[in-house]
Amino acid sequence: MRIRRKKWARPELAECPYYTDNTEDMAGKWRQLFPHPERELYLEVGCGKGHFAAAHALRFGDINIIAADIKADMLGVARRNIESIFAEAGHTNDNLYLACFNVADISRFMGAEDRIGRIYINFCNPWNRGKHNKRRLTHPRQLMQYRQILVPGGEIHFKTDDDTLFADSLEYFAECGFEPLLVTYDLHSEGIADSFPTEHERMFSEEGIKIKYARMRMKDMEQP
Repeated sequence: MRIRRKKWARPELAECPYYTDNTEDMAGKWRQLFPHPERELYLEVGCGKGHFAAAHALRFGDINIIAADIKADMLGVARRNIESIFAEAGHTNDNLYLACFNVADISRFMGAEDRIGRIYINFCNPWNRGKHNKRRLTHPRQLMQYRQILVPGGEIHFKTDDDTLFADSLEYFAECGFEPLLVTYDLHSEGIADSFPTEHERMFSEEGIKIKYARMRMKDMEQP
């Protein structure tokens, strides 16, 4: 998602108690950022404007979630949205953290000690042109990095509007040792409790585009 530069974003993020861009030394330490580090920890990569992470934090108050994006300007918008959503719900934030880093290098910023139970990938860039598909957030080189930080049996929940990306991603998941728990080509017909709509999702749905969704579980690579 492209976004114009927001001059206010970095100053506001600098004052935000649940934001960090000091991620170089955070591998294995992410749980320490939360008041309740013993809770299960989830990660949303490419969190965009923050609506999904905010809704998740409200619905599942006993789970911690990190919402990560490469763009500080986007995270500034996410922070404002999260503040507004939490204020309207009367929610005091103790289970959501914003982080700025490049997911393509996620193994630099997170490790097995972080024990991520679930990764959400919502409407990532499909990169359907030529060799650009290596930049997909579901590409095998990404999935193998996710394997390093997920707990045994950890899950990836993936949503997209793009048919080609979805079909290719299902092959990537199988190649990298993930088994399907749920695959649907029409998410909104399923009524899934933790599938909170993103801004893109609402837009695509209004245009009549069906949302593709896969819930995948990591297997031991030695299993058949």
